[in-house]
Amino acid sequence: MKKLFALLTVAGLLTFGTGNMALANVEIEQQDETAVQVEETVTTVDEETTTTFHEVLKKQFIDGGWGFMSLVLVVLVLGLAVCIERIIYLTLSTTNTKKLLAQFEETLNKGGIEKAKDLLRNTRGPIASIFYQGLMRYNDGLDEVEKSVISYGGVMTGNLNSGTSWITLGIALGPMLGFFGTVIGMVQAFDDIAAAGDISPTIVASGMKVALLTTVFGLIVAMILQIIYNFILNKIEGIVNDMEDSTISYMDILNAYSKKH
Repeated sequence: MKKLFALLTVAGLLTFGTGNMALANVEIEQQDETAVQVEETVTTVDEETTTTFHEVLKKQFIDGGWGFMSLVLVVLVLGLAVCIERIIYLTLSTTNTKKLLAQFEETLNKGGIEKAKDLLRNTRGPIASIFYQGLMRYNDGLDEVEKSVISYGGVMTGNLNSGTSWITLGIALGPMLGFFGTVIGMVQAFDDIAAAGDISPTIVASGMKVALLTTVFGLIVAMILQIIYNFILNKIEGIVNDMEDSTISYMDILNAYSKKH
């Protein structure tokens, strides 16, 4: 009887343990399936959100009227092209003035004027070009060197600012085209009201929406170009300040060299 009781007890424990394990496995599988479903749902929602955003943007652009909206888009593309060109030019025009002045002073003292000219001729940037133009007038005296540096500095400053007027034109032209499209859209909306013979809220709302879309996109274009334009102006200002500061040190180096020779 004791053996039979013991066998029944062991069998019951095994059965209970196996049942718990089975239940645990079922629960784990259910949790995994739920997690997968949640992840798929989130992914689907994200994809639908992204797709909806692009579709809405495209729809709003088309609803604004392809004629004026295309003009606004052209202004944005051309403005960005000029901005990119200016940023590349200004980046290439940036010079480490402290390093250049140190190399210039060392080369001038060791190799003379001709070696200094070679250094400046092979150095990129407007500051090196200004220094080179100054050395071209060294034999005429330091006063002529200073005049040459000031004159050529003005030329370099003009080159740095070249093309920025087109960016300001894009900043002004984008909203202007938008407003013009809005006026045309309003006229068309009133024509629709006149043709319907009734001031229906649906007709008025749809006409107003289409008319104002050009203004919205025009203002967006102006804001984008304005931000980039301010960045370009800040970069130009930094280069001009470096030109002015380095020119003072440049004249001091030439003055000290002329006294020794």
